[in-house]
Amino acid sequence: MGDLVPDSRLRDINQTQKERLSHIDFKVCFLGTIGRGDLVRRFGIKEAAATRDIALYRELAPRNLEYDTKGKLYARSDAFEPLFKHSPDQVLAALAYGFGDDFVGAHKGLVACELPAQLNKPFLPTLSVLTRAIWQAKAVRIGYRSLESGRTMREIVPFALVDNGLRWHVRGYDRRRSKFSDFVITRIFNPAIIDSPIEDHETRESDIQWNRIVEMEIVPHPSLAHPKTIETDYAMENGVLQVNVRAAVAGYVLRRWNIDCTQDHSLEGPEYHLWLKNRQALYGVENLVLAPGYEKNEDGKGGD
Repeated sequence: MGDLVPDSRLRDINQTQKERLSHIDFKVCFLGTIGRGDLVRRFGIKEAAATRDIALYRELAPRNLEYDTKGKLYARSDAFEPLFKHSPDQVLAALAYGFGDDFVGAHKGLVACELPAQLNKPFLPTLSVLTRAIWQAKAVRIGYRSLESGRTMREIVPFALVDNGLRWHVRGYDRRRSKFSDFVITRIFNPAIIDSPIEDHETRESDIQWNRIVEMEIVPHPSLAHPKTIETDYAMENGVLQVNVRAAVAGYVLRRWNIDCTQDHSLEGPEYHLWLKNRQALYGVENLVLAPGYEKNEDGKGGD
């Protein structure tokens, strides 16, 4: 998952075991716990080998783990310091897509690949608190800087990470405003997991916008001279791209892909290749202020 922190004690450890040690380090750092079963399932090793790996990790980083007798697993200690260096890109890829969390060494692409510049990246210690809270179903006390309220202190109950294509958010219940919201991770400071009961109305299951699926019918913009080009670009069937997204992220998707949401497909510009044919599907979506051409509150529901 990450590059080794320079340590002469690691020189004689073979690459396979280094990968398992890196996996332990990653799981503890960002999920908060590790057990023998994690290693057995991930690497197909025997429990005895998993026990030896954890023992070696504790020898190399004696202050990182505490044994949870109730859960029968090892938990992150307050004195935890990563044994490996984890890059933000690797961490986010592992958390979002479920791969790469055990990679040790330098990353090299198999072919030349150029990606858009990412102007801001989450501060990993902040991300670590949030992901552990999500994994362990805990509440978090955070400092937050918003454009509307400035600097405030809040308690949130996070349950998911959201990538809107430009930056990462955490989705959760905001106890200050008594509603579910997205929080830009780079605007969060001094987060801390708190021992506070989670009420039913604060859980993912109660987030209507998160659980509602919006079925969008996207077509080539009617102003295009050659719509077949766009049909091919997006692998449309019969000239339509069917996209199902959570209502909570619908606005992000519409803005990221510059989808014209006006009733009469009236937006002009070379960036508008797509038009939302069934804009009535957006009724009740809360973040439509982000959708190109969708007037705020035009249906009584749009906008914040």
